[in-house]
Amino acid sequence: MKHIKAFNLFKCSTCSWQKRYKDGGIVLNGCDICCKQILMAELLRFVLNYIITMDSKKVLFITQEMVPYVPETLVAQDGRQMPQAIQELGSEIRTFMPRWGIINERRNQLHEVIRLSGMNIIIDDTDHPLIIKVASIQAARMQVYFIDNDDYFHKRAMFADGNGEEYTDNVERAIFYARGVLETVKKLRWCPDVIYCQGWISAVVPFYIKTAYREEPPFAETKVVTSLYSELPDASKLERFSECLQFRDATAEVLANSGVDLTQADSLGRLAVAYSDGVIEGEAGAQSALLDYARSLNIPVLNAPAEDVKAATYKSFFEQL
Repeated sequence: MKHIKAFNLFKCSTCSWQKRYKDGGIVLNGCDICCKQILMAELLRFVLNYIITMDSKKVLFITQEMVPYVPETLVAQDGRQMPQAIQELGSEIRTFMPRWGIINERRNQLHEVIRLSGMNIIIDDTDHPLIIKVASIQAARMQVYFIDNDDYFHKRAMFADGNGEEYTDNVERAIFYARGVLETVKKLRWCPDVIYCQGWISAVVPFYIKTAYREEPPFAETKVVTSLYSELPDASKLERFSECLQFRDATAEVLANSGVDLTQADSLGRLAVAYSDGVIEGEAGAQSALLDYARSLNIPVLNAPAEDVKAATYKSFFEQL
């Protein structure tokens, strides 16, 4: 049993007897039978909760959107509700999202984490500083880490500009986001059992987990799940897609043998699917061609479940991988 810092847990209303955990053991003061019975009941609950936590998978949520930080959409609602629901089902979680330019830092109380910030991420021979910020959702007892960069996120919307035109560097933004999250998880010294990749912004993560980061201890045994939604950037707009992706073992040769034609519009989605251990239909009826592609590769596919059983269905899917 892990050691727990000393703290008072209970004081009997009829006597002065107290109990507390100290240095992994239990210190008893007094001899009142009722107090000891309550203590043993509490200890049993603690042990059972500990066993449940040990058996549950650690899940890393790499989200695209989340309320209350961005306007409410299906993706943003899923991004908010799913981590909390999986946590309440017994899993340990960590949650990341981009620090989109539309996020109000003051209202949402974001602050920079200096010890995690400062790395330069090189994409196609250009340095891009990585900034990590964090905020808390108190009602859910959940922290959210934000990936920020002046070039890719600061004062910019999510998928398209104010005129509705898709950003031409969306694929580069996805590459930066993927590497930023994975480098930060390494610094946190946290080893996820499952990585849940939500939406287009996290689409490069499966490829990097199975190539550039495959020998990193936090990710050596990790399973990757991709959740697909209707929005997907046109990857053909990035002429140097292959060059931007290349990093460590994610070489040009690996990309050439991936079976994904990076000149095609849907190649970002295909890259995500090809390197995933499971694929989820995050939005009913969305990306049917990519779901068929996953099935052709014998990758497990979960069709969009009903809302009232979504969290339990997702958790079961994670555990089957």
